[in-house]
Amino acid sequence: MAGGGERLGGLGVWSWLDGLAAPALADFARRVEGWGYSALWFPEAVGRDPFSAIGWLAAQCKELRFATGIANIYARDAMSMRAIAQTMGELCGERFVLGLGVSHAPMVAGLRGHNYGKPVATMRGYLEAMAAATYRGPAPAGETPVLLAALRPKMLALAAELANGAHPYNTTPEHTARAREILGAGALLAPEQMALLETDAAKARAVARRNLAVYLPLPNYQNCWKWLGFGDADFQDGGSDRLVDAVVAWGDEDAIAARIQQHRDAGADHVCIQTFRPDGAPGPDERLLEILAPARN
Repeated sequence: MAGGGERLGGLGVWSWLDGLAAPALADFARRVEGWGYSALWFPEAVGRDPFSAIGWLAAQCKELRFATGIANIYARDAMSMRAIAQTMGELCGERFVLGLGVSHAPMVAGLRGHNYGKPVATMRGYLEAMAAATYRGPAPAGETPVLLAALRPKMLALAAELANGAHPYNTTPEHTARAREILGAGALLAPEQMALLETDAAKARAVARRNLAVYLPLPNYQNCWKWLGFGDADFQDGGSDRLVDAVVAWGDEDAIAARIQQHRDAGADHVCIQTFRPDGAPGPDERLLEILAPARN
């Protein structure tokens, strides 16, 4: 299922923003829009409801588009998600993209208390149930594009079959090339890229490891990295230099811009950057966002 690529534009921002109070969050979204980024991506974990935040922020901005990266399918049944997609499509016009994912067993079984099913089969059933769900509210002008948090071949193939494309996270330009081959030419491919403006290797890797620590033990990411040629040794002691350098683009402005371009050259339609602060503090590095701003370049 193709289509929806025009909604995201070329370069977006992906960020954890629960540390910002609502007025500061709106100010940040307006700065992102002013810098010329086309989209702002919201994750979902244990903080704000992303749809409430996006609906409110869409009214605070004029042109900025919004996407979930990703909404957890275990948080809402398929009928509710169908209603959300239709409602957000109606209220936000063509400024919303729905990113869906199966999340991870510790988040689903541990925090939410649900049974964590086989990822591909569970997602297939969910998408089919969404498509069949009854919705009698006002219809949007067009269907809301749906992207899947797809990492390996079977989920990527499903993203092309029953969704509009894929939103890979914690990956590399090589993964983007492999994903494009599996998705085909028509599906939307929107990888996330972590970035850090720090030229000192020891400092950069230390900050990168602190940000990767929560992801490193998760089987879904480990299996994806193994598919890319990494091994168990790369996941030890905070991650090998090789793995850290592959996942986090660190260095000067040119080095980070080059990594973004590598994703584009490998077949990405849209790249969303997650910037880490060199001092290790939480929140996005706005200085780097301003340096890379499409409106500036």
